[in-house]
Amino acid sequence: MDGIRASAEPEQPRNPTCQECTLTNDEDDASAITPRSNVNDSSLRARRVRRSKHKLNNRNGRASAEQSSSEDEDDPQTILEEMRHDGEAALAAGKELLHDASDKAQKAIKRFWNRTSFHLLPDWLKDNDFLHHHHRPQIESFSECFKSIFSIHSETGNIWTHLIGCILFIVFAIYFFLLHEKFPVGEKWAFAAFFTGAIMCLGFSFLFHTVYCHSEKIGRLFGKLDYCGIALLTLGSFVPWLHFGFYCKENAKAIYIGVISVLAISCIIVSLMDRFSQPEFRAIRAGVFCALGLSGLIPTIHYIAENGWTKSLEEAAVHWLILMGFLYVLGAVMYACRIPERWCPGRCDIWFQSHQIFHVLVVAAALIHYHGVSLMANYRLNLGACPTPERTIMESIQHLGAPFTA
Repeated sequence: MDGIRASAEPEQPRNPTCQECTLTNDEDDASAITPRSNVNDSSLRARRVRRSKHKLNNRNGRASAEQSSSEDEDDPQTILEEMRHDGEAALAAGKELLHDASDKAQKAIKRFWNRTSFHLLPDWLKDNDFLHHHHRPQIESFSECFKSIFSIHSETGNIWTHLIGCILFIVFAIYFFLLHEKFPVGEKWAFAAFFTGAIMCLGFSFLFHTVYCHSEKIGRLFGKLDYCGIALLTLGSFVPWLHFGFYCKENAKAIYIGVISVLAISCIIVSLMDRFSQPEFRAIRAGVFCALGLSGLIPTIHYIAENGWTKSLEEAAVHWLILMGFLYVLGAVMYACRIPERWCPGRCDIWFQSHQIFHVLVVAAALIHYHGVSLMANYRLNLGACPTPERTIMESIQHLGAPFTA
């Protein structure tokens, strides 16, 4: 039964052991992998070769780039170009820093400025080296320049002497043209020339001494106007005297006024030159304006020679004219020689310097001249109209027949 059962039952497959299974699997895997492994190895080797070539090419490219860049860096033109760019960048940065510093400094100056010494001034502000201290620095603000009128510094006296004089002559002019009834309207034109010259001279001088510390350009401009004002005052001073002195001699009056006008215009043209305002031309400036003033001696001598000394004093107020000329010349000489600060350097920094004395003498001379010309005009107008030839002959006959009638 057992044999029949054994033959009748089918034989069951036997499971291999772990060792047999492992060997079998390994053999199958080896038989299956062996051909693929060969293919992959060849493809990997090809990839590795390509990668090696690529890396080699990259290294060669970097080496050539580094070599070319090193050659470019070693090129002198490239080095100079880089230096130029670096220099321009540094210069731009420096300019920006200076601009910022200048703005901050100017803002500080606008808020408050301090008087400074002569040696700390910029060259274009240095005019009188005998004045050591109390100078204004450069003030790039017109409002601050005009506010400095009320401060004490080396220009305070120069500003106020001609500011007061200018206001004084404006008042005189208003009174003369609006309230003075002694002079006919047709005779007032001669005084108009005098008042115009005086007001412009003193006004330009006041403005120059107020704003010349603003900048070199502004100082040079108003300096020229200051010199032009001196020439206009000289011309305006002679016009009324020549008009009333040669009242009845139209030809002589026209010639003298024309000559004085040409000389004054010549002085104005010279004054507009930039070099004329330099400190080293101080003596030349004084000489030019003195020559312009002394040119009036010719008509004065003419008048005295024709009318005599006594009549010249009574009718032409020559003594006032001479005093005016003396004050002008004295002031110009003191200004040119810088007296008295030359004798005591540093002691006239604020008051009693030569320029202030010159200003005071100019105002005094103009007032004296106005007084003298007013007397002269009153006398001339009281004489009435100029004598005609017929009237002159009749007066001569009467004068000759006076002894016989007596």
